[in-house]
Amino acid sequence: MIAVIDYGMGNLRSVAKALSYVAPDAQVVVTPDPGVIRSADRVVLPGQSAMPDTMRCLDDTGLRAVCLEVMRDRPFLGVCLGLQMLFDRSEEGPTDCLGVFPGEVVRFRDEAMTTPTGERLKVPHMGWNRVRQDRAHPLWRGIEDDTRFYFAHSYHPVPADPELTAGSADYGTRFTCAIARANIFAVQFHPEKSHRAGLTLLANFVTWNGRS
Repeated sequence: MIAVIDYGMGNLRSVAKALSYVAPDAQVVVTPDPGVIRSADRVVLPGQSAMPDTMRCLDDTGLRAVCLEVMRDRPFLGVCLGLQMLFDRSEEGPTDCLGVFPGEVVRFRDEAMTTPTGERLKVPHMGWNRVRQDRAHPLWRGIEDDTRFYFAHSYHPVPADPELTAGSADYGTRFTCAIARANIFAVQFHPEKSHRAGLTLLANFVTWNGRS
């Protein structure tokens, strides 16, 4: 069973639909039930909103502790804010996050928002961008380096440990857009909106044993 954590916010149905497409024989459930989440073989934490609202909803539903519990011992995938929530703190708010990994989530800096030819870049960063695979990982299997994925965000993580970075992209500055450690993999982009590459990543997650 694959549980998509429903804490009242995020692009839950699209993620669940994509998972069901790549794993038609799996049971994919969108659920706020702690018992169901704890019994799942794999867990997905999506997110798509403002960080203060997201963390408040996670606390109001009582799912903070459940998230921290299940990400210790089974394949766990974070998507968009589901990546950002794993760090200590976000500038948005500012807001304390789950603190799984040391680091901060920061807004794209205005002074960096220019192309090499001097054109201004808009924030939020929305649209397709190339992802560099900074190191090998089972979830990159079958996906070429520098493949395009779909992004929609104004903030990005800055891990305290550079070795946490599994993928990066350029938008005015190079930023971490995928992290991996042990049984946790998380991405800033939206695999459920990224056509073949995104579906490949989700299919890899469905068969991943949780080891790098």
